[in-house]
Amino acid sequence: MATFDITGIAHSLRQARHAWRETQSRVGEPGNREFPSRDALSGIVESLKGVLFPMRLGPPELRQESEDFHVAHALDGALHALLKQVSRELKYNAALRATESGAHGGDIDAAAVTAVRSFAAALPAIRTLLDSDVLAAYQGDPAARSVDEVLLCYPGILAMVHYRLAHQLYVLDLPLLARIVAELAHAATGIDIHPGATIGSGFFIDHGTGVVIGETAIIGERVRLYQAVTLGAKRFPTDADGNLQKGLPRHPVVEDDVVIYAGATILGRITLGKGAVIGGNVWLTHDVPAGARVAQAASRTDEPTNGAG
Repeated sequence: MATFDITGIAHSLRQARHAWRETQSRVGEPGNREFPSRDALSGIVESLKGVLFPMRLGPPELRQESEDFHVAHALDGALHALLKQVSRELKYNAALRATESGAHGGDIDAAAVTAVRSFAAALPAIRTLLDSDVLAAYQGDPAARSVDEVLLCYPGILAMVHYRLAHQLYVLDLPLLARIVAELAHAATGIDIHPGATIGSGFFIDHGTGVVIGETAIIGERVRLYQAVTLGAKRFPTDADGNLQKGLPRHPVVEDDVVIYAGATILGRITLGKGAVIGGNVWLTHDVPAGARVAQAASRTDEPTNGAG
């Protein structure tokens, strides 16, 4: 029978953990910290999909006459499950800061309830935004036969459902939960949307694989992206000690009605003006005026001749 050096390996792993905690100044921290659960959040998001679109993403046996009951029941369960995860993140953040700062258990529990109530109140607006995204996909893709097909099949819509939920968590200062929800969609679709990005209504990602949208990107209304588009950062400023400065605006601003074709890479805090069209495989690090067209061949920018784009 095969044998393994379990004791020696476990000891070496303990040394590796201890070395990591020393470098991160985590030695002596409480050992019973609970992290938010990726599996739990996956189930919560699945329930919320059925709450937002009960007849299409809810249980297959659901009938329209019991739709309201299902929504209320599923919403109650999802919000209570979310409350537990929110509480875990808030407690994790308090421990990570290594300070009490007035955040005792009762304060954290009250803050978690407030956050989940705010999240729940935003769900009708999220549903309206998602309706605009679904309609944009249906109207923008000649292969789409129905809005139902779009909602059930399109990876860009799946990514947007997760993004819109994750963005609300991000706005509520729950960045770890937000990132987990966003990464669930990233793993499933290959579309990487940071929950901190700001995206207007009627957003359509066609095909989608390889799309990257950074944390500080701002996207207007009725914007269309194709696969492998990157809205990224050009450089990462550091402080006097050489540490990355976080939270600075470093991703593009995309105004209303812009179209960006496959493989385009847009870097830095630049602005793509309203109605601009960015061709495939373009590498772009400068502003583009409203209505302009940027071609790949020579990174040429053509001004509109009639102002209509």
